[in-house]
Amino acid sequence: LQAPTPDRRSLVLRQPIGVVAAITPWNFPAAMVTRKIAPALAAGCSCVLKPAEATPLTALALEALLEETGAPAGLVNVVTCSRARAADIGDALCGDERVRALSFTGST
Repeated sequence: LQAPTPDRRSLVLRQPIGVVAAITPWNFPAAMVTRKIAPALAAGCSCVLKPAEATPLTALALEALLEETGAPAGLVNVVTCSRARAADIGDALCGDERVRALSFTGST
């Protein structure tokens, strides 16, 4: 990775950090889910995914496809919920000390 200026150096470490939580929006559900979990899995991390309330079936289908490939059960865990419970799930993911990284795409 090239540094922005010659007097600096960039360092990239590719190592697992632990559980990655990912929260995805409703638009482009397959693209958003894969964009979140692929880097985590490539780095050796497991993932807890909370898809948008409007599009949970896409995430569940991708989870099933991943397991069909022979990936260990529990490598990616999808947590679905209603809109009324979304904040509770988000709080749980953000507040759990076992979650070492959070990836979020959305707006307020």
